[in-house]
Amino acid sequence: MSTNKLRLGPLPKTESLKLTFTCPAGLKADLERYAALHSQAYGEEVDALTLIPHMLEAFMARDRVFRRANGRGDRGS
Repeated sequence: MSTNKLRLGPLPKTESLKLTFTCPAGLKADLERYAALHSQAYGEEVDALTLIPHMLEAFMARDRVFRRANGRGDRGS
């Protein structure tokens, strides 16, 4: 599998707040595998907890209904 085409690119530096959530064991395992691939692809060690907010942000940015509801239209923010 080529790791240079991951949907989630290099991570920006941002201010963070702590948020706790529960997920199924299978999702946790997938997140850990994704983190390993991301670390390999971008040469910077990252764990699943670091990736989750960026994944959620990318997901929400691509949700057309959510963007329209927030006055951002169909073209992204």
